[in-house]
Amino acid sequence: MSSNSMSGSWTAKQNKDFERALAVYDKDTPDRWYNVAKAVGGKTVEEVKKHYELLLEDVRHIESGRVPFPDYWTVTGNRQGK
Repeated sequence: MSSNSMSGSWTAKQNKDFERALAVYDKDTPDRWYNVAKAVGGKTVEEVKKHYELLLEDVRHIESGRVPFPDYWTVTGNRQGK
């Protein structure tokens, strides 16, 4: 097991690999979490399951309106609409 796995941190590459693996291995895939963990690399089955649960929680917060829209900046550096 890698030190990354033990720390619980996820690299940008691992997150992207996780997203891709979720698209490939849907809920009906046998050994889904094993396959996702293998695709991510450096993470256990339990870690990818936990990461998925956190993702679902984030989606629930967004859909319920509990996450505010970001305050985007224009190309010139001025706030839009301000």
